[in-house]
Amino acid sequence: MTRYLNKDTKVCISLAARPSNFGTRFHNFLYDALDLDYLYKAFTTTDLAAAIGGVRALGFRGCAISMPFKEAVIPMADELDPSAKAINSVNTLVNTDGYLKAYNTDYIAIAKLLQAHQVPTDKVFALRGSGGMAKAVVFALKNAGFKQGFIIATNEKTGKQLAEQSGYCYQPDMQGVQADMLINATPVGMSGSKDAGSLAFTEAEINHADIIFDVVALPAITPLISYATAQQKTVITGGEVFAIQAVEQFVLYTGIRPEQALFEKAAAYARG
Repeated sequence: MTRYLNKDTKVCISLAARPSNFGTRFHNFLYDALDLDYLYKAFTTTDLAAAIGGVRALGFRGCAISMPFKEAVIPMADELDPSAKAINSVNTLVNTDGYLKAYNTDYIAIAKLLQAHQVPTDKVFALRGSGGMAKAVVFALKNAGFKQGFIIATNEKTGKQLAEQSGYCYQPDMQGVQADMLINATPVGMSGSKDAGSLAFTEAEINHADIIFDVVALPAITPLISYATAQQKTVITGGEVFAIQAVEQFVLYTGIRPEQALFEKAAAYARG
């Protein structure tokens, strides 16, 4: 069915340092399939406060928040859902008559993926990063029952804070660490970053591990995932994270949960 934009069309947006087409394609595909009077558009900004003010003032229904804004946006929200408050990180704003409530659907997505891939909780993990996405991953791991893990971060302050909050160990590098599962929650390997062609872990570290998890969604196959796949490792991709967290955002924005078959079609279309 053909949809026509009009004065009552609800608008949802995303804010990221490096916007991709995934969310735009995913959400608009579902709007079309379900004949919903919504529009989704991706943006970047150098003035986060002004952008969030625009979301509120112009009545945008929702706003997805990506790196590097997931913590900086917190003071701009009127209320934190427990999913965001527990880890002090936001990836979704829902606007109801100018009242902005913040959520974190990254956490939900990661928890679901750990279950879907049946990752044993006795695995020792090493997670690189200490920002908003790293927080979502760490607390999903903790609440899933993982006992042994390392936070690897060059930022000593945030790395130690995350380790203390979660009860895992902090190290500035991988020296002496042998992990069964490696997780990249940094921009290393991301299209457009200065490290776009780099591996987040060394080949030796990857070869030792059983499971490789890269939260970077752009490109669909990062250097880390490419190498790990060639070594026949179990891989969990950023595209998987993005798709699940995006459908949770869709539910928050519209109040409608797509059937699984339609979700899979939307995710496949978005990746294309």
